[in-house]
Amino acid sequence: MRIAKQFDFDAAHWLPMVPDGHKCKRMHGHTYRVEVVIRDRVLPDGFIMDYAVIAKAWEPLHATLDHQCLNEIGGLENPTTENLVVFIVDRIKPELRNLWAVRVYESSTTWCEWTS
Repeated sequence: MRIAKQFDFDAAHWLPMVPDGHKCKRMHGHTYRVEVVIRDRVLPDGFIMDYAVIAKAWEPLHATLDHQCLNEIGGLENPTTENLVVFIVDRIKPELRNLWAVRVYESSTTWCEWTS
């Protein structure tokens, strides 16, 4: 069984490795949506995991990412959605047993997903 919790944050960035003239080479911003998915069996208390545990694991990431320029955060100098997903997984996985997936939406129509 799987459960998921969604989070949003706003941030600016530019993509330094795209060709000159590419629109994403210029500073711009997104309201990112992040889905954190846990996969496990249902425990005797009737839960896979309390959603509050997921929210608590997300709090430090929100403080790091929200209303920031992603390029200025160590490890996100080239803040593609793919690199952002890896950044999030590396920091949240130790806090969440049986993390199954992290999906980051850059817009309502574009996303990147990591799965275990």
